[in-house]
Amino acid sequence: MMLSFEKNKESKLDTLLAALKLSSLFFSSIAYLQYFFKGHTILFVDYKYDIFVITVGLATLLVIYFLWIFLNAKTKENKYAIYKILQTAMFIALFLGAIMITGSYESNFKYLFLFLVVSYTIESGMQRGLFIAIISAAIILIMDLLLAPAAQVNYYFENDLLIASIFIIVAWTVGYYVKLEKCHIAILQDMVNKDGLTGLYNHRYFYDQAEELLADCLAAQKPFSVMILDIDHFKTYNDIHGHQKGDIVIKKVANFIYSLKREGDVVARYGGDEFTVIMPNTTETQAYEIAEKIRKQVQELYVEGREYLPFAKLTLSIGIAGYSELNSNSQDIIRAADDALYRAKFLQKNRVEIYTSVLDKLYQHDNIGNDDVKTLASIKTLIAVINSRDTFTYSHVERVVFYCSIFAEKLGLDEQAKADLIYGAYMHDIGKINISKEILMKTGKLTIEEWVELKQHPVHGAEIIKNITLLEKVVPLILQHHERIDGNGYPYGLKGEQISYLARVLTVVDSFDAMTSSRPYQVRKTYEEAFTELRRCSGSQFDGKIVEQFIATIQNIIMEY
Repeated sequence: MMLSFEKNKESKLDTLLAALKLSSLFFSSIAYLQYFFKGHTILFVDYKYDIFVITVGLATLLVIYFLWIFLNAKTKENKYAIYKILQTAMFIALFLGAIMITGSYESNFKYLFLFLVVSYTIESGMQRGLFIAIISAAIILIMDLLLAPAAQVNYYFENDLLIASIFIIVAWTVGYYVKLEKCHIAILQDMVNKDGLTGLYNHRYFYDQAEELLADCLAAQKPFSVMILDIDHFKTYNDIHGHQKGDIVIKKVANFIYSLKREGDVVARYGGDEFTVIMPNTTETQAYEIAEKIRKQVQELYVEGREYLPFAKLTLSIGIAGYSELNSNSQDIIRAADDALYRAKFLQKNRVEIYTSVLDKLYQHDNIGNDDVKTLASIKTLIAVINSRDTFTYSHVERVVFYCSIFAEKLGLDEQAKADLIYGAYMHDIGKINISKEILMKTGKLTIEEWVELKQHPVHGAEIIKNITLLEKVVPLILQHHERIDGNGYPYGLKGEQISYLARVLTVVDSFDAMTSSRPYQVRKTYEEAFTELRRCSGSQFDGKIVEQFIATIQNIIMEY
């Protein structure tokens, strides 16, 4: 919001300055016309006049106008002082010439310098505006001293002292107003862009800067990374000590993270007890090293009541993601960092995780062909579209992949089966691309027609990937992940061992995450409640043996950490 306001303000300011400078050119042209047409009426010419002179005069003004535009563009583009100096010198020369040819010390066009004073003060501030005002005043007064006839009293000098004073007063007044406005805007920007509790930038500003800085890094072909940090067990601390003490902890952690920022980094409060750091010109590996430094040092921070926290110290979980072919825009990178943070918190807390993608591994496969690369790129696009339509699906898929990668290790699957399970988890909902957004986001009960449409997403998904050689063994997982052991599933009503083993595994994991996730149409279940529900449906919806193995896996991880 503030960013668009600034751009709008800058555009209007450019328009105002252009109008001032064009006005100064117009009034200067009157002086030059008066010189070339002495004895003629300027505004109402009723007899012959020199077309050549008019043409040359207009052409000269056009040249000056386009030269001004060029110098103005160069000043904005390169920020070089030389272009600004040339632009100023051009207008001083133009005004001085107009004054000299219309009587020098007797000229009525000395006011032309006022245009330069006002425009320069608005554009560059009080200090530079006063400098131009003094230069303009000096030019006029020196002209009076050198060119006016010798007399006991130099009335031209005395009269022009008033004009000189006006130049300085106008520069000071306009400059002071510009300074006040900038201070006021700076205060408003702080109110809009900064978090009231910590003084860090807020969530909205973080997203704006992530997009802008990523564009800069891409243009310079530099790496780009994002870090998301979360205070571990903060809810527990708040419940024990209250929100006021919790706010003190948040401020202390915020100040600590900010103290370690490098030049160019942007630190923000993402929300609640989460913080973010945008890291331009930084690889994921470099970001990991910085994150480890933060993680280790934050444990040394003293906070009142930390003895009630696990390990009796304050800890952070940190997720990192960088620009890649798969995460090619700021939104994707932030989501990836958030997913890495989720993994860090689930696995152990007090750890740093770098985002890894299933598709990254596919791209690195020895047997991948050009057609597969193109198809995978299309799949990535489809997944991005699904994510934009249904953020619940995005988060759900990432978590299911994560659970499946852990569960595959515990099941002792071979490398091929493990890869198939993880790829299946990643793409099991890709068929939702053909389901309307209204159905995906509907919070109420689906109609019969809507339910029939939704139940086709496994078929759509299998159709999308069936021609990818590397994923041929994944097709059954996508097609069967909503089948049930009792035969009451969809789309084909398979039962028992008619359903592939990996599809039965995926069904358990998929259902567990669906139950333990927040959705518009359901209340999130705790892990224990989800375990109870899995057991209740064993033998009907789920393979009972797989259910017990999965519950044991999750419980062991929770107990271990």
